[in-house]
Amino acid sequence: MQAVIDSLFTPIGNDGLIGGLLILNGLKVTLMVTFFAIILGAILGVGTTLMKMSGKWYLTWPANLYVGIIRGTPVVIQLVILYFIVLSSLDVDKISAAIIAFGLNSGAYISEIIRAGIQAVDKGQMEAARSLGLSHGQTMKAVILPQALKNILPALGNEFIVLLKETAVIGFIGGVDLMRAGEIIRSRTFEDVVPLFTCALIYLILTYTFTFMLSRFEKRLKQSD
Repeated sequence: MQAVIDSLFTPIGNDGLIGGLLILNGLKVTLMVTFFAIILGAILGVGTTLMKMSGKWYLTWPANLYVGIIRGTPVVIQLVILYFIVLSSLDVDKISAAIIAFGLNSGAYISEIIRAGIQAVDKGQMEAARSLGLSHGQTMKAVILPQALKNILPALGNEFIVLLKETAVIGFIGGVDLMRAGEIIRSRTFEDVVPLFTCALIYLILTYTFTFMLSRFEKRLKQSD
C-alpha cells in the first residue's frame, strides 16, 4: 500500500507535478487524440471508399495506394515518419501530429470496413430502388447506407477500441499520453508494478466501457428493426 501512495503522490520533475496528476494529464491526451483521430479517420474513410467505388482509375489508384501503404506498415513507423520527417519543417505540436498520424491510419481501415459493409448489402436492393426511379445517390443514401451501417457498426466500434490502445505509442515522438506518463513515473520512482498496472487498469476500464456502450447501441438498432 505504501508503494501505491509513493508512486501516485511523489513529485515528478521540476514542476512538482505528482504522479497521479501526471497520469490524469496523460489520460486526457490519450482520449483527445483518440476522439479527434477517429473523426478524421471517418472522414478519410468515407472519402476513400467513394474513390475506390467510383470506377474511375484516377480515383481508385491513389485510394488503393493509400490503403495499401497504411495497412502494410506499423502505425508507430507512420507516426515517427510523419512527425520527424513530413512535419519537421512545420510548427506542429506533438498532439496534433499524433491526431493526424492516427487519423490517417484509422482512415484506411475504416475505408475497408465501409466498403465491405456496402458490398455485403444484396445487389438486388440497388436494382429494386433504381427500378422505382431513385437515382444512384438517392439509393445509396436511403437504402444501401442505412443497411450497411448496421453491418459495419461492430467493426467500427472495434476500430475505435484498437485506436485507443494504439495511442500508447505517442511516447515515441515525446508526447506524454497515458502510457508515457506511467513510464515517466516508473523511471523516476523506480517502482514498476504500480504505474504500469495503473495504466493497464485504466485502458481496461476504458475499453470495457466503450464496448458496453456499443453493445447497448447495437441492441437499440435491433429493436428499431
